[in-house]
Parts: sequence; structure tokens; C-alpha cells
Amino acid sequence: MSAEVKYREIVREIALDHYGYVTTKRAAEAGVPTVELPKLAARGGLVNVAYGLYRVPDVPPTAYDQFAEALLRSGEGAYLHGESVLALFGLADVNPRKIKVSVPRRARPKLPPFVELTQVKEGARTTVYAGLAAQPVAEAILECRGRIERERLQDAAKQARSEGLLTTAEWQQVRKGLRS
Repeated sequence: MSAEVKYREIVREIALDHYGYVTTKRAAEAGVPTVELPKLAARGGLVNVAYGLYRVPDVPPTAYDQFAEALLRSGEGAYLHGESVLALFGLADVNPRKIKVSVPRRARPKLPPFVELTQVKEGARTTVYAGLAAQPVAEAILECRGRIERERLQDAAKQARSEGLLTTAEWQQVRKGLRS
């Protein structure tokens, strides 16, 4: 078996765990030299999405692909916030035009029009849903006050609670926050 076939298999395994995407950093950590990714892309085994970011074209698409791409393009420490967290779970019937991503430090990546970047203070609480870094659902619901109708946020909170996305304490916190 040639080294190229082995590298392609390693890259595909990484991509299967990351919604079809692989970064040069992750590939290098897995033992694939960074010079191999452009070679694989030139042969059609990968698609160059952005600097240091590739997609394996034969990985089946999912509803989370665009969220994953937005996070990977935004860099280390990036996470989904606000309406994007609600959209991730189909809460509050939101369909934002842009995926809202927060970063803890100044970042200036070239981003496509579907990504909106916001800088936030270091140390914000985050969690991981379906392998994607995100603001906790309770905080996302409360952050959307004033931008989304209160009734829709209350319905989102009920749905999130029924789906196990909110603990009892978070549920009570959100209910109290939506009343004020």
C-alpha cells in the first residue's frame, strides 16, 4: 500500500468524525505531512475550502456541516452562540441568515457571507453539542431576548427541557429570565 493511499485513509477517518472536514493541524497530529493535503486536493481526493481547511467530498452531508465549517474557519476557541445555537436544535423556529460564532480573541480570517464573527471575553462558558463547541442552550435562549419574541423563546425553553437540553436549574433560570 502506498503512502498516498494510507494518507488518504487517515484524512478520511478524521473527516468522518468532523462532518467531512479536516484541518492541516489535525492531519499533522495524525501523522499526515501538511504537504500531502494540497497533493490530495490536486488529485480530487479533497476540496480546499479555505486556508488550512479541506473537505472530503464523498463524506455524506449532514444538517451540521455548515456549523462545523463556520467554527473551523473561525479558528481555535470559536463557538456557536445566540440564534445559531437555537438553530442547531431547531428551537424557537429560527433560521438565521448568518451563523453566529464567538471567538475569545481578535481574529481576522477570511469568512464567507454566512458567518458572523463576534469577539467575546475570555472564559465564557461553552459546551459541546454533536461535536460542535457552543454556548449552553440556556444562555443562548436568554441572549436572544429582545431579538426573538418572548413566546417563541418560552416555547424553545419548553422544547429544550423536554429534549434534555436544559437541567432543572437551567430551566428555572430561563423561565425566570424570560419573565423579567
